[in-house]
Amino acid sequence: MLSCIKVDIISAIEFDKSGDHLATGDKGGRVVLFERTDARDSASRRELERQDVPITRHPEFRYKTEFQSHEPEFDYLKSLEIEEKINKIKWCQTANNALSLLSTNDKTIKYWKVQEKKVKRVSVMNLDTSQSVGRGTSASASTSSFKAPLPNGGCSDKLNCLNTGLSFPPGGYPSLRLPVVTSLEANPVARCRRVYAHAHDYHINSISNNSDGETFISADDLRINLWNLEINSQSFNIVDVKPTNMEDLTEVITCAEFHPSHCNTLAYSSSKGSIRLIDLRQSALCDNHSKIFEEHEAPGSRSFFTEIIASISDIKFSRDGRYILSRDYMTLKLWDLNMDSGPVSTFQVHEHLRPKLCDLYENDSIFDKFECCLSGDGLRVATGSYGNIFRVFGCAPGSIERTTLEASRNPMRRQIANPTRPTRTLTSFTRGVRRGGENQGVDANGNSLDFSTKLLHLAWHPTENSIACAAANSLYMYYA
Repeated sequence: MLSCIKVDIISAIEFDKSGDHLATGDKGGRVVLFERTDARDSASRRELERQDVPITRHPEFRYKTEFQSHEPEFDYLKSLEIEEKINKIKWCQTANNALSLLSTNDKTIKYWKVQEKKVKRVSVMNLDTSQSVGRGTSASASTSSFKAPLPNGGCSDKLNCLNTGLSFPPGGYPSLRLPVVTSLEANPVARCRRVYAHAHDYHINSISNNSDGETFISADDLRINLWNLEINSQSFNIVDVKPTNMEDLTEVITCAEFHPSHCNTLAYSSSKGSIRLIDLRQSALCDNHSKIFEEHEAPGSRSFFTEIIASISDIKFSRDGRYILSRDYMTLKLWDLNMDSGPVSTFQVHEHLRPKLCDLYENDSIFDKFECCLSGDGLRVATGSYGNIFRVFGCAPGSIERTTLEASRNPMRRQIANPTRPTRTLTSFTRGVRRGGENQGVDANGNSLDFSTKLLHLAWHPTENSIACAAANSLYMYYA
């Protein structure tokens, strides 16, 4: 098994709104961009589907560019080392054929613009000294009495350059040529436009763009700040859960996200398993929520691990904004914004690990933060688990779809194997989604699972049934 370098481990994945670009961030502070290369013709695709013609074409992405987004820093005031690891990436609206995105580590958010730039250079110099400079002896004599001109047409002897008695032959010098400027192939160039810093005392766990295209939020354990993309000198604190006495602290913010279409609405989750919906129109400081979504525990079911596994690690709005998907340690929950009495669906991700919670607590695996995602049509949800596997569930009414795939070159195999060789390109895609009952390739106690291999990060294509997921330093995409 090839050892995995820590700085190459992928820590963030995000599709842009069109699905034509994919961004990944890693623990080394790098952002890598991929772009879609296959020609998409939705009309012809629909026609083929209508004629029951099998469609063999699948999405193809290629490496576009990469850049160093963050560097390791040291906070001398707090004696705190700040890692370069990319926590989140969010795409911004595209303008003038330039790609824009936000990336953040624990403390600093950066706004990047990636644009195609043509590099120009002078390919032909003025004077070619290898050719004859004149016809006849007069020209030869006149050129032998002065110093050779510089390649750019100048004279090395500035004092005597004009007094050499140089006479130009009729028709000029045939070797004297004008410089030619040529444009090389356009290459993507990343440029940092703005840096949003010094606004969080605690580690940033999420950022989210607003649908107005002008603002975004950043959240840490105790506060949520509202930013304007054009202004990096100030932000507005809109949520503050920090108590007067820190000993009274009972829960922290774990994730925050804007509504996909209502610019005044956002949701944030907490370590107690609740999701709060807030309306920015109510007040400047939104300490009071407009709705709260939480599931009350059954009487007598409380244990030492209850609060730990109830902590929500990720939330996502559905594309239409009607539902919120949340991931805690053991389950996926789907919430309807119009029904705050409880989740409309609950999906067990790895219930077989419940007897092993003590072991997971001892090795700190119980604190792993798994992400979740929804399909663009809202009919399926997905999240990761241990052994580099991820689960896909059908959430349509009456659906019994359950799918388990492994992030490897052979996703259908039962046995969990070692991570494959790391790669930075998406040269091949795997197609295949199994329907039916659960079959995880592990026993009831999960004995064959390796808790050091886990699939934390994944993203669903906004319009197609494609999932991009990261296993250590390898990036995989699955298409159905």
